[in-house]
Amino acid sequence: MTAASAEQGAAVGVLLITHGKLGHFLLETVGDMIGALPLSADVLEVRQVQATDVLLLQGRRMIERLDRGAGVLLLTDAFGSTPSNIANRLAETPHTALVAGINLPMLVKIFNYPQLDLTAMASAAVDGGRSGVMACPAAAAGE
Repeated sequence: MTAASAEQGAAVGVLLITHGKLGHFLLETVGDMIGALPLSADVLEVRQVQATDVLLLQGRRMIERLDRGAGVLLLTDAFGSTPSNIANRLAETPHTALVAGINLPMLVKIFNYPQLDLTAMASAAVDGGRSGVMACPAAAAGE
């Protein structure tokens, strides 16, 4: 966070752009884990029956509402999917960063470090998401 945004109390906003209600379920779960979310967050639900232009308009409005001076982190689920394609278009908006492959460890990481600036938060999201994906030893799975 820059000194100016830290003085103003500005924090990065978070917009999840996901298939259906996936984003809502993820936010609800991370809230159950850590309590009240320290960052403003919202979800753009993408469904097959919706027009892309309408989704883009909704997304831009959500970004405007979430950006309190520190930018907005856009998180999407499957790279190359319809939500990802919409997220890529929304990432053309100034003061946004986009990360694909959203998972619960990624969200836990970013919501535990709300003081990060947009660039550092995007990096933390990737690190948190990657560290949460691993092959578990067979013994641990069987016991």
